[in-house]
Amino acid sequence: QVQLVESGGGLVQAGGSLRLSCAASGRTFSTYAMGWFRQAPGKEREFVACVSRSGGSTYYADSVKGRFTISRDNAKNTVYLQMNSLKSEDTAVYYCASGRTVGSSERAYDYWGQGTQVTVSS
Repeated sequence: QVQLVESGGGLVQAGGSLRLSCAASGRTFSTYAMGWFRQAPGKEREFVACVSRSGGSTYYADSVKGRFTISRDNAKNTVYLQMNSLKSEDTAVYYCASGRTVGSSERAYDYWGQGTQVTVSS
């Protein structure tokens, strides 16, 4: 099994930055693609970014391209989401997830973390 725990959320002013971390437990972390999703109150959960098993391929939602960067450190069993130039629209609970392949669909992911709140004030 894979257990995921997000951290790094908090309150930040518009234009500021945060780095989210997702620590994974399990024996085969490097075999999983990892993704970040987010959900704002009253809205559907949406795709943010994902990274392949080796970290060589990344994909981003149009809304975060150029501002967010996903990366992973397989030696530390951790995936990161560096968020720059934050906007109020980025306010949401952010979730990390693991799956067999990279993809923007929730169906591609088997395990999910508990989420971490990101609030951007304007």
